Amino acid sequence: MHDTITLAAGWIQTGTGLGNDIKGLIFDVAIPVLCGLFVVVVGWKTKAPGPTILAVILAAVVWGLTANMATLKNKTTEDIVQYQGGPNAARSDQ
Repeated sequence: MHDTITLAAGWIQTGTGLGNDIKGLIFDVAIPVLCGLFVVVVGWKTKAPGPTILAVILAAVVWGLTANMATLKNKTTEDIVQYQGGPNAARSDQ
C-alpha cells in the first residue's frame, strides 16, 4: 500500500499561521490606528468641531463593527437559519 503524503502541508500550516497573525494585526492595530489618524486628519484639515465630531462618530462605528466581527457573524448566521425556517424545517417548493 502507498501512504498519501501532502507535500505542501508545512507551507499550508505556515500560510495559515501568517494569515491569522496578519488578521490579528489588521484588526487589533491597523484599524484603530487608521481610525485615529482619520480623526486627526479631519480635525487638522477642517479646524471645525462639526466635521471632527462626525469623524469621531464614524471612526467609532467602523472600529466598533470590526471589533465585534464574531458577534456579527453569529447574528447573521442565526438570521439566515431563522429565515430558512429553522434547523428542522422541511424544505418544499410550491
